[in-house]
Amino acid sequence: MTSLAQTLARFATGPAPRDEDLARIVTLSLFDWAAVGLAGRDEPVARAALRLAGTEPGGATLFGGGGAAPRAAALANGAVSHALDYDDTHFGHIGHPSVAVMPAALALAETRGASGGDLLAALGYGLETACRIGDWLGRAHYEAGFHQTGTSGAFGAAVAAGRLIGLDAAGMEAALALTATRAAGLKSQFGTMGKPLNAGFAAEVGVTCALLAEAGAGSAAAALEGPQGFGPTHAGEARDAAFEDLGTRWVFPAVSYKFHACCHGLHAMLEALRELTPGLETDTVEALEVTTHPRWLKVCNQPSPETGLGAKFSYRVTAAMALAGVDTAALESYSAETCQRPDIQALRDRVQVRTDEGLSDTEAHLRLRLSDGAERTARYDLLTDARPEETAPRLRAKAEALLGAEGAGALWQAVEDLPGAGDVSGLAARMGGG
Repeated sequence: MTSLAQTLARFATGPAPRDEDLARIVTLSLFDWAAVGLAGRDEPVARAALRLAGTEPGGATLFGGGGAAPRAAALANGAVSHALDYDDTHFGHIGHPSVAVMPAALALAETRGASGGDLLAALGYGLETACRIGDWLGRAHYEAGFHQTGTSGAFGAAVAAGRLIGLDAAGMEAALALTATRAAGLKSQFGTMGKPLNAGFAAEVGVTCALLAEAGAGSAAAALEGPQGFGPTHAGEARDAAFEDLGTRWVFPAVSYKFHACCHGLHAMLEALRELTPGLETDTVEALEVTTHPRWLKVCNQPSPETGLGAKFSYRVTAAMALAGVDTAALESYSAETCQRPDIQALRDRVQVRTDEGLSDTEAHLRLRLSDGAERTARYDLLTDARPEETAPRLRAKAEALLGAEGAGALWQAVEDLPGAGDVSGLAARMGGG
């Protein structure tokens, strides 16, 4: 009987993907990941992870400069890129795939002299694997307290790392099976430095297990799905449907990007507001009714926050910011000063938050009432497929808000050059601050 590790290994060692949508989304995700990592390199958890990586010298570039051994670089860069919690999310994966997979892939691509095309192919397979395993584990795994960014992300990191060092199917199977005994990550770390470190640990595990497989290490064949395998021991749902179309359809392109520097629970509302605000005069706003899934009330419904951090978890304040034309993509917009602005407070007090269990947790419905009695409505679902040509300019605008126009432009060009590049040195130079 074919084990899950064997099935995934055969898939992951296939030819380079030829799906144009996948290729473009992977490239855009790489740009977004690098931009967010560069913006987060001075966060406290980032400084700690980079300091540790500096004790293990090597040739893999670190965000902000310097080099480290691949495992150390993967851990540090994973933590750095998740430090702002501004990276992509995949709702099938139930987590953040890029911050686990990309640091592992880039560390080995750079130190093994891989081409840009090799890197992008490895990322395609690694990100897809992370999403498929996240779906296989299901929401029960997440609700039991596990953080899929750290758990299923580690398997995706192992696949990406394994492709870049040239593992065959048997070696890839061993890497995945070994990952099953090391993948970890707990939701109890949310709100602490442990959350971004979960991403770093996943990236490091992927590199380590791929290198162990290359060195000849083996593992139990049914390490993922066996009676004492990863799934059964980690509250996995064993959703076999997650793999039914593996190899014939790519699910990673359904990834959702953060275009606002706040809790993802607020993003559906903010995207819906983009339909209502063009040409709107804020002094004509009488009331805004926001309807969302009830699960978000415990997460991001601070009614009258007084700090920038609190604003990132407030329907009322972020809605007021959007109505007032404040850039919700810019980190500096979330501040005590913004919370205290009289116009923001006046708009905030006109926002009402309601719930509807019939909505998915990716949806928001809005009703805007104006002083002349007119009403406008809008709705948005984060699962709405976005076309790459629509997504690209928004990701560039986000990067410019984080890095400035010059830094964002240089990074964009380095990523765009990858498909024809003989190595990844251009991207590594930009990551290092060059």
